[in-house]
Amino acid sequence: MNKQTPKPAPSGEHSAPEPKTADLKVADPKKVATPKTAVPKSKGTGKTPPSSVGIETQSTSAVGDSTYLNRELSWLAFNERVLFEAQNESNPLLERLTYAAICGSNLDEFFMVRVAGVHRQIAANVTTKSLDGLLPKEVLNLVRSRTHVMLQGIEKVTRSIFKALQERGVEIGRVKDLGKRARATLREQYLSQIQPVLTPLIVDPSHPFPYISNLSLNLAVLIDAGAGEDPEFARVKVPVGVLPRIVKCGGQLLLLEDVIAEHLSELFRGRMVLRSHVFRVTRNTDYEFDEEEAEDLLATIEDGLRRRRFGSAVRLEVTRDMPVPMLEFLRSRLKLADEDIFELQGPLGTANLMGLPVERPDLQFPTFSPRVPDLGGEDDEGIFHTLSGGDVLLHHPYDSFTNVLAFVQAAANDPDVLAIKQTLYRTGDDPRLIGALRTAAENGKQVVALIELKARFDEQRNISSARQLERVGAHVVYGVSGLKTHGKVTLVVRREGEKLKRYVHIGTGNYNPKTARIYTDLSLLSARDELGEDVAALFNHLTGYAEADYNYLLVAPDTARSGFLKLLEREAANVAAGKPGWARLKFNQLTDPQMIEALYKASQAGVKVQLMVRGVCCLRPGVAGFSENIEVRSLIGRFLEHARIYAFAGDASEHKSHTKASKDRAPDVYFGSADWMSRNLDRRVEVIAPLFDEKQKVKLLSLLDTEWADTRGAWVLAASGEYLKLSGDSSAQAAFMGAEELPTARTLG
Repeated sequence: MNKQTPKPAPSGEHSAPEPKTADLKVADPKKVATPKTAVPKSKGTGKTPPSSVGIETQSTSAVGDSTYLNRELSWLAFNERVLFEAQNESNPLLERLTYAAICGSNLDEFFMVRVAGVHRQIAANVTTKSLDGLLPKEVLNLVRSRTHVMLQGIEKVTRSIFKALQERGVEIGRVKDLGKRARATLREQYLSQIQPVLTPLIVDPSHPFPYISNLSLNLAVLIDAGAGEDPEFARVKVPVGVLPRIVKCGGQLLLLEDVIAEHLSELFRGRMVLRSHVFRVTRNTDYEFDEEEAEDLLATIEDGLRRRRFGSAVRLEVTRDMPVPMLEFLRSRLKLADEDIFELQGPLGTANLMGLPVERPDLQFPTFSPRVPDLGGEDDEGIFHTLSGGDVLLHHPYDSFTNVLAFVQAAANDPDVLAIKQTLYRTGDDPRLIGALRTAAENGKQVVALIELKARFDEQRNISSARQLERVGAHVVYGVSGLKTHGKVTLVVRREGEKLKRYVHIGTGNYNPKTARIYTDLSLLSARDELGEDVAALFNHLTGYAEADYNYLLVAPDTARSGFLKLLEREAANVAAGKPGWARLKFNQLTDPQMIEALYKASQAGVKVQLMVRGVCCLRPGVAGFSENIEVRSLIGRFLEHARIYAFAGDASEHKSHTKASKDRAPDVYFGSADWMSRNLDRRVEVIAPLFDEKQKVKLLSLLDTEWADTRGAWVLAASGEYLKLSGDSSAQAAFMGAEELPTARTLG
């Protein structure tokens, strides 16, 4: 494959000034705590940067002088920023509950994958310190400590939201507080709709301790065994998922586990129930599939999914009133340490509380209707005619994802379309996309679907999609052995007169209409030959292992890392030549050591760097003489920030169409699917594309300006490793929705 720096997209006469830092206003210091973490000394200078006022629970560092922040602690800091939105009383009540549920769900996955990985390192006696200077055991202890505090925060805010909801007429009550008539109604409802689903499991010599499934909610029950006998232990699984977590009884909302606990005497008829307590288990689900040994990858993954269900336990959550003997019984059976037990007042499993069954628009965000650009109307040919006239750049969810669906559906029905090729990572439950591909295959078109079977927690859904497409004659492939295909690309080949023309879609988000309504992403629809040729070469490589030369795309694992490094090196050369040099980058995570080191070197060379990193960031910014030219922010809002943008000052000499004086600069602006993580750059197929249209470059630079000017949902990462909450009411997401006007930030000069 081609390893050289990609050709820049042809440019017009746009001169982009360097990004300029907007004035910062941190939250009122009287209302937040002063950080306790020591501010690190900068390398080689002995000077200490000035400290700022921040929120102490947002620390990402445990090692004062490390140039890298700990990945796990940085993730916990991100989840604390989500928790902040649940605590933020300016958000509607039901949305605050959603944030609390998301925070709990995030923490579940963190333990299932990341904490499980730390456990494996300890079991393997790993004694090498990571780049942040911590041993695995030290990381685990810090994670446990921070998680205890976080779970208490989730618990506290959930209970306060319940109380506030009650004041607004939405009561999540307790069964014991119901009146006599309501209790009788609830009993009938329990006997007819709930108890038939339940299975009581006693534990005795003939009934071994049952398997406790991952993230299941359970009741631990003590049954009287008679005079002189120890009580018997029983487990009842609360069937969340089979039944709703919230039970509606008249005008009352009740937790399913409370309803079951109140009626255990009905389930254990003829026995005396002494007490019951709720518990929940989290298991290791980070199963690795051995592709090298697999003759049938689909069958191998199906087998792996069955085995993953039985991963070792990594966390036990219990109600705080559980007696010590019962707690010790569970701990020993699950083979957990005391430190892996988290005692809470409840409710446990807040992830299941998302979306209460109530219609209260006044307690939710205002309804938002995305723009639906007209790309050709009802005529299937219309969208192709529109794209032949120029590229279309969409900013989801503000621009509806229906245009992307319409592109695929038009291709499926257009008699002049000969082939559709598409990568599929997570498609969700919406049947329209898979349905369009099935229609295309049934219409006799060549359909190639590259379905990533290893997309974590979506494996079973993707297996189902693969089988649906295979049944109608589509060519289904599973990508390159040893790599996950994470890039979001569609190629349509259409006959137009005597020629064949290629149309492409390249995106930052999944082909999932549901998440496209709540994630911010970018889509480019294009008929450019430059992109069509590169995307065609990509599919030939993915399906036939053909060698590929990419002239414009950056494709991981082949050219993305080297391309990004050369772009940063060029900015340093710009500064050395007396020209402005800057990089403005937006992605979800920044953890790759080589890319972090390259950013440090760029900073030391005088390159101004602005990083908008939503989640984990292992880079330490703002250290004098080391990373003083790097600023990092994180944006949390109504929509999950998911787009990746990579913008650089560029070099006018590389733009042949650039006709102005050499002092004028034409920026290079890319977008794509890759975070700057080792897994994305080395172990995944990622696709990063340049923008060619000058107006679209300006649009993305303006997008970055608007987000940098945000003060409502933005946090600043300080050199200390603390995240500082900005204060103010300027919201980038609200500006994009058109709800308010936000001044575009002046850009670095």
